Amino acid sequence: MTNTREPLLAVTGLQTHFPIRRGVLRRTVGAVRAVDGVSFTLDRGRTLGLVGESGCGKTTVGRSILRLVGPTAGAIRFAGHDLRNMSQQALRPLRRRIQIVFQDPYGSLNPRMTVRAILEEGLLIHRLGDAHERLRRMTTALERTGMAAAALARYPHEFSGGQRQRIAIARALVLEPELLVLDEPISALDVSIQAQVVNLLVELRRELGLTYLFISHDLSVVEYISDDVAVMYLGRLVEKAPAAELYAAPLHPYTHALFSAVPSVDPARRRGRIILPGDVPSPANPPRGCHFHPRCPLAESVCREIDPPAATIGDHVVHCHVVARELATGEAPEAAKRIAAALAITTT
Repeated sequence: MTNTREPLLAVTGLQTHFPIRRGVLRRTVGAVRAVDGVSFTLDRGRTLGLVGESGCGKTTVGRSILRLVGPTAGAIRFAGHDLRNMSQQALRPLRRRIQIVFQDPYGSLNPRMTVRAILEEGLLIHRLGDAHERLRRMTTALERTGMAAAALARYPHEFSGGQRQRIAIARALVLEPELLVLDEPISALDVSIQAQVVNLLVELRRELGLTYLFISHDLSVVEYISDDVAVMYLGRLVEKAPAAELYAAPLHPYTHALFSAVPSVDPARRRGRIILPGDVPSPANPPRGCHFHPRCPLAESVCREIDPPAATIGDHVVHCHVVARELATGEAPEAAKRIAAALAITTT
């Protein structure tokens, strides 16, 4: 019997490196460190937002959890099962419990298959129900996403982008999963449709008790839908906290810079724009010590040599030598104000 108190998903020290091969013999000469030691937990019924710049490794984290790409190191535990060390055969029964909704609704649906064939494929693979039961599941999944059962006979090209993404969500729901990995599910949609899909996801989580890993670069949407938010930079988590706490008082200098780019109509929430120097380093040759130190206005000598350990205050976790020292002298909100003030001085 599964212990309901343990996290549904626990990721520890996850690394996913892609080899760099050169020469006629295609020898491995290095590796792209797409994910370089990520750890977090996700409780049942909650939503974890995973944010960061393009190329920081967010999508690779999601795909590594589902074993769509092979992790290099670390542990992935889902409902007490060690996913990383399972064979493909042993993993198959668990796959229906973890589903993914991809970013591009135009590329993720096979144009040669009807909606019925797309939705029924997973049911046939997992041998779930007879023809009547499969039809009931497909119809229910479509109706939950706001689509009519008549869509089953049509092809993806006959639908708009928003409708296609609803079909993609229905494809995931038809297997009755516990965890959904949502890989930027609204970024390819029109702004007018994005709100509808986000509200649909919120309703589905409430009605079905789903757990979400919501991967996105849209910080406003992440704040709305997430219970907790984790911030990634160059393959590593730099900060994780409850959403309300993180948006009210971010601690890490990178999080401050990231949030300063979010426009707001509320004058009380506007932040001074923080322009970081330089470019994001290559994940094939990340810096020593803190990965963020070449662009951090507050970097010190220790940042260039030693990986910052996790500094924890309540449910707020941050990886930064400077922040850790600030937290040792006061509460998190005061430390956040001091970090923001220091950044405002050093970036002007």
